Amino acid sequence: MLRIYFKNIKSPCFKRKIKKIFSIALEKKFKEERNFEVGIKFIGEEEIKELNQKFRDVPRETDVLSFPIYDFKTEGLPNEEAVMLGDIVICKEIAILQAEKYGHSTKRELCFLALHGFLHLLGFDHIEPLEEEEMKRFSEEILNEVGAKR
Repeated sequence: MLRIYFKNIKSPCFKRKIKKIFSIALEKKFKEERNFEVGIKFIGEEEIKELNQKFRDVPRETDVLSFPIYDFKTEGLPNEEAVMLGDIVICKEIAILQAEKYGHSTKRELCFLALHGFLHLLGFDHIEPLEEEEMKRFSEEILNEVGAKR
């Protein structure tokens, strides 16, 4: 079971789509049924800039940030009844600009950013080229499966 705490996100359609995307990612990653929890919230450009500076020492806005509780690369899957994975924050204003830049819908961009943040919570990264390719392939596969294509 997956429990998502949507903070300030009202759209039932978006919530259903995100739950489906996250559920598919969990199923593909862990291949076992577990109880997971995650928080997701939209924030403004100034707030995401402050968080980016504080936690990554990068003094500019960004589109999405993740705050994982576990390091799945070193710790593996915790043996707990319900695993709180962490939180994701998305800057909706930046998502809108990026959707225009890349020529797809804002809904698709928000789905991509939510999934991108979620994959970071699951231990994916894109620092090394092979990791980046794996994360990109995994993302595109899931987004295509739910109809959030470019």
